[in-house]
Amino acid sequence: MAQTVLITGASSGIGRATAEVFARKGWNVSASARNPVDESIWGRPGNTISPRLDVTDEASIASAIAATLERFGAIDVVVNNAGYGLFGPVEGTTAEQWEAVFRTNVFGTANVIRQVLPHMRRRRSGVIINVSSVAGRVAIPYLAPYNATKFALEGLSESLRFELEAHNIRVKLIEPGTFKSNFVSRGLEWSKHAAYQPQLSNLMSHVSKSMERAKDPSIVAEAIFDAANDTSHRLRYPVGGGLLAIRALLPDAVWRWMMGLGMNRPPRSPQGAPATR
Repeated sequence: MAQTVLITGASSGIGRATAEVFARKGWNVSASARNPVDESIWGRPGNTISPRLDVTDEASIASAIAATLERFGAIDVVVNNAGYGLFGPVEGTTAEQWEAVFRTNVFGTANVIRQVLPHMRRRRSGVIINVSSVAGRVAIPYLAPYNATKFALEGLSESLRFELEAHNIRVKLIEPGTFKSNFVSRGLEWSKHAAYQPQLSNLMSHVSKSMERAKDPSIVAEAIFDAANDTSHRLRYPVGGGLLAIRALLPDAVWRWMMGLGMNRPPRSPQGAPATR
């Protein structure tokens, strides 16, 4: 019998690529999103549904889980992928912005986990995969709001794995670097403050340039699939996270110097000249 995965934020980017990988490999896929896509895009409509699921709406979570169970009878894996970025200086970030990003990236993940756990506990089986980021391990200037949510997700996951071990439920963390998606165009919000220009402008240019060089999100999707099938107690799965290795190797003084360069210089063009903004 085919196994079933429920994915949040599956309409684009890493979530969509993950749905495609699981569907291609014969799984039943519940590719949920706030604005669901046409199920026919997956190529296997009989084994894929696209329920509406807004991680900030408890009723929609319950409805999506119920729809998945009604169609497929079980949920073997949950991939908590839904989230968005909030970058910018702390001084320029409003209380409402802080609350909104935590409501989606942290509380939303906890909402989904809390509602799916009774089913997994009854079956004494399941895998919860939380999509974090290298930004959950390494803090970057002007990413404090996003860093804070991903650091929180790391702590949540590490604690949860001990709680669920007695119930034979595994917890996994995926930590991607930068991959192609609509993260910058649709999933990224900026807070601003005049006192932090032009450093913030430089960072915005670096983020834009990094997306131009980014690799396909299918790489992350394959890592998620591997984690779902990994029966070990491994928790963290970095993907394209060379920054983690660099940070681990460099003395703090050198790291601060590198971060200073990034803040105070715009990205360079292929010819070596500073890129225009």
